[in-house]
Amino acid sequence: MKILLATLLLASYIFGSDFSTDYEKTMQQAKKEHKNVYILMTSSNCRWCRKFEATTLKDKEVIDRLKSKYILMHLDKDFDDYPDKFQVNRVPSHFFVKPNEEIIYKFPGYWNSEDFLSFMNDVK
Repeated sequence: MKILLATLLLASYIFGSDFSTDYEKTMQQAKKEHKNVYILMTSSNCRWCRKFEATTLKDKEVIDRLKSKYILMHLDKDFDDYPDKFQVNRVPSHFFVKPNEEIIYKFPGYWNSEDFLSFMNDVK
């Protein structure tokens, strides 16, 4: 329970109100706004997840581009509810998803800002 609470507090501190943790609500918003969704899947005990959050997601260019093109969602693979198609073994994992829940592009791992922006350019 303490780990869950710590994870939720950390996520709210890092992401503020930019990242949703409610899958259903986020997908409804995506349909309403006709926007794709970026899902960051992490785990509470993942050091590479914390590094991605503390470095890449703190980069102004990365977060500005994400916010301008996508609705943002952060899910903890161990605690949050989400469809089975998002089951992952490696975290962090990144999913770019259409409002109809079709996965456009996905990739695992920690990436620095330059590499993450390059991956974002590959999303069609």
